[in-house]
Amino acid sequence: MAIEITDVIGLAHERKKRKIIMDTRKMHVWMHYYPNPGDYDDMHCHPGDQTFLLLEGECTMSFPDGGESALKPGMVALIEGGSFYQLRNTGDGPMILMGTRTGPHSANQHINYETRKDMTGIRPTRGGSYGAHVAKEGEELPTGAEE
Repeated sequence: MAIEITDVIGLAHERKKRKIIMDTRKMHVWMHYYPNPGDYDDMHCHPGDQTFLLLEGECTMSFPDGGESALKPGMVALIEGGSFYQLRNTGDGPMILMGTRTGPHSANQHINYETRKDMTGIRPTRGGSYGAHVAKEGEELPTGAEE
């Protein structure tokens, strides 16, 4: 079908974890769900340009130089491929983001800032509602350095 419509917020509240929504040879779309204030991911980058649209909650993006930018619902961020960032739920409830990235999902890489290694496929799967790359506040994320 040439047109596909998805209720991203409804899907996020139903699944309560990251989900690829659309995937074509030219781009892919996903949603992030960070259920708790303080949840965060690792400092990382991807090779493709991407956007994040905050749909619910509050997100603070941190950068290696110590800078930060806060997103409120309806705000969008453009991240050029190769730019490192970290996402943190800084709201008082769940945080829902919709992201788009160039290229198919199968071509994506998740490059960790500390190790400069691609963590795609080696990040551990967490139980519960967290995705493979989201930690609770105070919990350490694995860097894959032992790989």
